[in-house]
Amino acid sequence: MNPIISAAELAHELAGPTPPVLLDVRYRLGGPHGRPEYEAGHIPGAVFVDLDAELAGPPGAGGRHPLPDVAAFGAVMRRAGISAGTPVVVYDGDKGWGAARAWWMLRWAGHDDVRVLDGGLAAWTGPLETAVPAPKEGTFEPKPGALPLLDADEAAATARDGLLLDARAGERYRGEVEPLDPVAGHIPGAVSAPTTENVDAEGRFLAPEQLAARFRALGAGGTDRAVGVYCGSGVSAAQQAVALELAGFRPALYAGSWSEWSNDPDRPVATGPERVSAPTTENVDAEGRFLAPEQLAARFRALGAGGTDRAVGVYCGSGVSAAQQAVALELAGFRPALYAGSWSEWSNDPDRPVATGPERG
Repeated sequence: MNPIISAAELAHELAGPTPPVLLDVRYRLGGPHGRPEYEAGHIPGAVFVDLDAELAGPPGAGGRHPLPDVAAFGAVMRRAGISAGTPVVVYDGDKGWGAARAWWMLRWAGHDDVRVLDGGLAAWTGPLETAVPAPKEGTFEPKPGALPLLDADEAAATARDGLLLDARAGERYRGEVEPLDPVAGHIPGAVSAPTTENVDAEGRFLAPEQLAARFRALGAGGTDRAVGVYCGSGVSAAQQAVALELAGFRPALYAGSWSEWSNDPDRPVATGPERVSAPTTENVDAEGRFLAPEQLAARFRALGAGGTDRAVGVYCGSGVSAAQQAVALELAGFRPALYAGSWSEWSNDPDRPVATGPERG
């Protein structure tokens, strides 16, 4: 099932014979509670769900938003009118994080028929109401485990052996700032993949093929490479999970995320930018023709290019294939510098440091 639904599609389904249950999950990290905004106006029939109190357990060693008690979560969903097979649409009013958390929780608990309103409340052009509905109680019984879930050790293993995506802003990943948790940085081996790059300027998800190109550039792909996601506390990573599913991947979520990891003094912490692998084979199609400029731009942005103050350089074995990379970068709108000596020069200097192991891509 498509994990998202457009506002037009939602309006059509609400007018149909089996309208979906609507969950309003307005949530803003560090902002005011979403309930007053809900009471001031919501999509008709929507039930408010409190992310902090109903989609998370008490903060503690397991992080700022650990998974809630399963029985308590089931009771919340039943009160909202959800039964087995009930179609559900979730939305919020900000970045899609709250809605995605509800989507992930329901999917993880065995409820397949749930979608996120693409673009959130801002995309809705229909009427709003202030009346608080009283739906008939449903019969939903959670069956946890329908989506993969990581603990801290499994997240570390995914970063080492697969691909672990960090959904936070790049400056938090690099350890330049940390406004919420006790230690700045990221899980060693994880790849920076801010959720802001999954959506357009209006907050709508990019097309599946654009998301697929983004995640392939970050290293996703292949049948034997596991993909995991984490963020600060397991909320925005759920939006990453929606984007990955749209792109055709099946990610595992590390629910404890950085807020759990950084509270354990025995866990290693990495800082700074990650290394980037960017094979030239991914600049061209099966016939050897360069990808379209917008596809190349998406690829290189996913690898970290962009911004006015970040230089881009390229190298290869001996400075030859890197020239093809330079052509692709220029097509994409960047101005790269070429290291002509490349690896053949670097590796012949015994005083130069050498890194091994997996990196982004």
